[in-house]
Amino acid sequence: MTKTGETVRKFSLFALTWPIFIEITLQMLMGNADTLMLSRFSDNAVAAVGVANQLLGIVIVLYGFVAMGSGIVVSQFLGAKEPKKASEVAVVAIAVNLIFGLLMSGVLFLFGDTFLRWMGLPPELKDFAMPFIHIVGGFSFVGAVMMTIGSIVRSHGFTRDAMYVTIGMNILNVVGNYFMLFGPFDLPVLGVAGVSMSTAFARTVGLIAIAILLYKRVNGDLPFRALLHFPRYALTSILRIGVPAAGENLSYNASQVLITYFISSLGTAALTTKVYTQNIMMFVFLFSIAVGQATQIMVGHYVGAGQKNEAYKACMRSLKVALVVAVLMAGIFSLFRHQLLGLFTTDQGIIELGSKLILMTLILEPGRTFNLVVIASLRAAGDAKFPVYMGILSMWSISAGLSYLLGIHFGMGLLGMWIAFAADEWFRGLFMLWRWRSRRWEKMGFVTSSNSPSEGVEAAVS
Repeated sequence: MTKTGETVRKFSLFALTWPIFIEITLQMLMGNADTLMLSRFSDNAVAAVGVANQLLGIVIVLYGFVAMGSGIVVSQFLGAKEPKKASEVAVVAIAVNLIFGLLMSGVLFLFGDTFLRWMGLPPELKDFAMPFIHIVGGFSFVGAVMMTIGSIVRSHGFTRDAMYVTIGMNILNVVGNYFMLFGPFDLPVLGVAGVSMSTAFARTVGLIAIAILLYKRVNGDLPFRALLHFPRYALTSILRIGVPAAGENLSYNASQVLITYFISSLGTAALTTKVYTQNIMMFVFLFSIAVGQATQIMVGHYVGAGQKNEAYKACMRSLKVALVVAVLMAGIFSLFRHQLLGLFTTDQGIIELGSKLILMTLILEPGRTFNLVVIASLRAAGDAKFPVYMGILSMWSISAGLSYLLGIHFGMGLLGMWIAFAADEWFRGLFMLWRWRSRRWEKMGFVTSSNSPSEGVEAAVS
């Protein structure tokens, strides 16, 4: 694929992080562009798309277990100087997620209305939600393959490639939304259906672009003929990391669906407030997500190369940087919370409640940072099961359970639920840090380097 014998020594946190940060910022903007432009169309449309996105979020998690697993396995094989195996892992991952994506797209298209009813979607929102599910959900297989290819490209260190593709997708999406929602040149206004078509088209173009970039970056070394004898070790390695990771993410999204059901019982205004507030809060933890993904690449390469102490130190350095930035971002967004919410709505009730929730980011986001950075490092090192066990325990007993207790039983509404979110993040985050510092992950790597001696557990760590 690429000349990766010395890649692990050339990577730096900054060089990997900034393109990922821009990429995921633009991905968030793509969703927020839909929300912001739809808010000029109808608050009910925003609430409907918000609920529909909760359902799509679960499907994306299912796609992500192959994408994430393949990225980590490719990183470890590249670190171990096994480019042929890295290539085989890549083609297996692409093929598996394409087939899986087509299957799930069909399920969403045929049964999306049933799932939305189970989620407690208010009847007045159905006409807005269904076009979104049919079009964006029906084309979700495009996202499945794009996620997989993007993860493989980033594992080779080409984080800017995915960034450039995302820039192009955002431009196409915003332009498409404008034409679909505001009808220039006497074009018909298509509302949610138009926004959905714009999103699906932009993602399809993005898939074509990232596939071309992958082919060029690996010099055409994509052995799809290997699928004829199907290298089982590739799928086994992907599933070893991907399935537990999917379990954790699926548990989180499922608990959020339950919490959304609780919020739906509070009325459309509460649901709309949640959607607006979470769209804003996403920008607070973007940097932590980027640092987590960059650190995952570094740790994967270090572990594959047998450089365990470097892997340990990389995670700890990344965590310190991410915590500082998370606190600063939470403070800035809290200062301008009213103005930010005012971009989405003029409803003073939504703005006042949302402002209180944004203030909670000062407590919530540092806890979330531990999870985003340390869990990524644990997975990259092969320790994928522990975060799942702790996640299931905390997400359901603290996040969902406490949300019901404070938000519904004691009548605190969304504010009580945000307190539950913060408690969940801190509980899990501190346990993740303990797990990383225990260094049990050092015995869990599945790629053995024949080129770099493994460092001992007892070696000094600064």
